[in-house]
This record gives sequence, C-alpha cells and structure tokens, in this order.
Amino acid sequence: MAYEHLRVEIDDGVALLTLDRPEHMNAFSGPMGASLAAAYRECDERDDVRAVVLTGAGRAFCVGADLTAGSDTFAKRDESEFSADPVAFPAWDVRKPVIAAVNGHAIGIGLTLAMQCDIRLVAREAKLAFAHVRRGVLPDAHSHWTVPRAIGFARTAELFLTGRHVTGDEAATIGLASRAFPGAEVLAAAREMARDIAVNCAPLSVALSKHLLWESRALTRDEVGQRETAYHHLVMGRPDALEGVLAFLERRAPRWQLAVPRDWPREG
Repeated sequence: MAYEHLRVEIDDGVALLTLDRPEHMNAFSGPMGASLAAAYRECDERDDVRAVVLTGAGRAFCVGADLTAGSDTFAKRDESEFSADPVAFPAWDVRKPVIAAVNGHAIGIGLTLAMQCDIRLVAREAKLAFAHVRRGVLPDAHSHWTVPRAIGFARTAELFLTGRHVTGDEAATIGLASRAFPGAEVLAAAREMARDIAVNCAPLSVALSKHLLWESRALTRDEVGQRETAYHHLVMGRPDALEGVLAFLERRAPRWQLAVPRDWPREG
C-alpha cells in the first residue's frame, strides 16, 4: 500500500520503517501516524517479516509535533475523535520484535513513540526529551504506562515534570534505551539485531514472549506463571521446539516452521 511520510522496505525477514520528513526533522504529522499504524499492522500479518526496525530519515529520529501551525498546533479537538495516542495499532501489538533505531533527536511524541517499541538503540549525540509540559500539553502515546515500566516512577517523574533533555548516553544509563552508539552506527546495529532475530529466533516463541512481557504488569506473579506454562504447551513437542535443539547440536541455522499469525493461539 502507499504510505505518507513513511518509507517501508521489507527484505530478508526485516521490515525497515523510516519516518520520512527529513526537511522537517521528521516532525510528526497525522498522515505519519496513520501510515505507521498501517505499516505495523502489515508487519504483524506478514510471515516474511520476522523483526521490525523503526528509524528516521536524515539527522533526526522525530523532533515531536509539527509546530508550523503556531498557536493552533494544540488547538481544541473534538472530544469524540481525539486520542492522545495517534497510532491506532502501536508497536506493542506487532507480534514481532520492534527495534527503535533512534538515530538522532527524539523529542515529545518522537520519544513516546520510541517507548512503544520493544528495544531502543540510540545515538550518543542525540537529544531526547519528554518536552510536552514545556509546550503546554503532557506526555502522550501511553507514555505514562510505557516509561515507568522502563525506568521506574522516580526517574519518569523527573523527566515528565521537567521536560529536560537527556543525551543518548544518559538514556542508555537510566534504561530509556538498551545501548548507545555513535549516530552513524545506530541503524546498522539495529538491523544486525533484527536480522539475528529473523534467522535464529523461533517466530512463534518470540511472539508469545513479547505478548506476555507487555501484559505482565497487569498480571500477578501466579498469573504470569500460569501463562508461561500455557504458552509452553503451545510450543513444546511442535516442529520448532525440535528444530531449535537439532540446529544447535548440528551447528547450523535453524529452519523454523511455525508462523505468526497462522499458528497464533485463538485466545491470547
């Protein structure tokens, strides 16, 4: 399908989604949000996509909302139509790992969108900020749920309530990102990680583990244990559980047979 303000490339098991308004440092737009939701949904449904990388064109990841409308940028919206999360199918709903390659500045919704991804790799020289309170609004895209999960309440409160910038190195130190790299190396590192997942990790196992990770905060310890057991029953004794062991013992690349969404459990 055609995407606006977003480029989609699928090759060798990896989907590369590139926020594509480099002349505006990839400032977020309505078409970009709609395109990103559609691309995520496509990646979720395609068996030839095993991992997803989200990055930005040019020197920024996404510098936040497009402010060219001036004082009308955050004008009152119809309450029945407005959502603080403009991506209707977010990254956590994709049953494949989504890696944010934060190649440059990520401000406001640029950062909250990255926080919806499973893994974040960040440019050391990037500036990152939940700057919403400095623009008269507040953090969005479910960030009051995603960010405390990643860095804890106290650090989240500091960043949300001050809107201050952090560097890529600090982001990695406090857990906003997994690792920091020189900016020129971020995308390559993300693609290498995605390709490793695409080849060496069983697709259904990855999808079930991701699903449980995102749900785990709403579950008790015992409920998590019950879900782990139930998911093991879904994969044990099936072709990929056999293939994973044989491939390891025979020192070769695995040939996975189970697929998402074809083999996804009807309930879960």
